[in-house]
Amino acid sequence: MALVWNTMRIWLGVMWLQAGIAKIWGAENPAFMHNGGAGVAGFATHAVAAYSWWGTFLHSFVVPNAGWIGVLVAVAEFAIGVSLAIGFLTPIACLGSLLLLFTYVMSGTASVCAFYALFAIVILSTWRTSSWIGVDGFISGYRQRHVEPKLVRLEESPDVVTPDCVAPEVEEAPVPVEV
Repeated sequence: MALVWNTMRIWLGVMWLQAGIAKIWGAENPAFMHNGGAGVAGFATHAVAAYSWWGTFLHSFVVPNAGWIGVLVAVAEFAIGVSLAIGFLTPIACLGSLLLLFTYVMSGTASVCAFYALFAIVILSTWRTSSWIGVDGFISGYRQRHVEPKLVRLEESPDVVTPDCVAPEVEEAPVPVEV
């Protein structure tokens, strides 16, 4: 099953990468990275918010700050995509993915958000196996081979002196049974 989870992780990473690349270097660049975040401001202004409090948040916070929020969204999508594609900090990338998807859904975008969210939740719940092939897997393997054996050797070392306040373990003598 690890191969299935890895495939899901890599696919979701590539989808986020495509979105981030389009916003940073591609066709969506002027709307997000330049012109005061015109794309974010337009999206927030014309969004059909799921709740009135979210609409208030969009109009009172997002629209006036659209310039830096546009850059943040573009860089976040790209970073999440890279992180998921290479399997580095997978749980954090999945949480970031879910946070962005939450904001998109609350703003009235339905498109593929539910599908991406499902994948992110599955990857988050299986992150140990979904990162098996990736940077997280290499780090985990390195720690198992190099760091943890040293800890075991320290625990097994006879040269370790216990403090006097710790009572040594004493085997109890068998209690004679009267017949």
